[in-house]
Amino acid sequence: MPLSGPILIIDNDLEDQGFITTVLHQIDPAIHFHCFYNGQDALDYLVKTTEHPFLIICDVHMQGMSGLELRKSINDNEQLRKKSIPFVFLSDYATEKNVNEAYDMTVQGFFEKANTQQDLQHQLHLIINYWKSCLHPNRYFIS
Repeated sequence: MPLSGPILIIDNDLEDQGFITTVLHQIDPAIHFHCFYNGQDALDYLVKTTEHPFLIICDVHMQGMSGLELRKSINDNEQLRKKSIPFVFLSDYATEKNVNEAYDMTVQGFFEKANTQQDLQHQLHLIINYWKSCLHPNRYFIS
């Protein structure tokens, strides 16, 4: 089954963004995605877009609005909360405190970024296939 909308990649490290997008193209060249440098840019997009994103993949620590602050802003916005966009953290910086905070905000996953292209491909493949198979409100929206 094709993805029902774009994947949002939010990471202030442009090398990591490039690494993730390269791997996504390897998984499926048809995957549509949007990259954002910080949480505020992603939030602005989410508030304005008519697209129904398939998945949010977000780093925790970023300049400006962090990933945790972005997740809180989504939860606090009724319109965005109702979109039920799966939200996972993919971060180099995982502490017990960050992981606990993330799950307190009802994220659907927290992953440490893999260091190799093969390992990242495996990680992202598992995440995407899970959400493609999952009965989820967004799977019924085709952009």
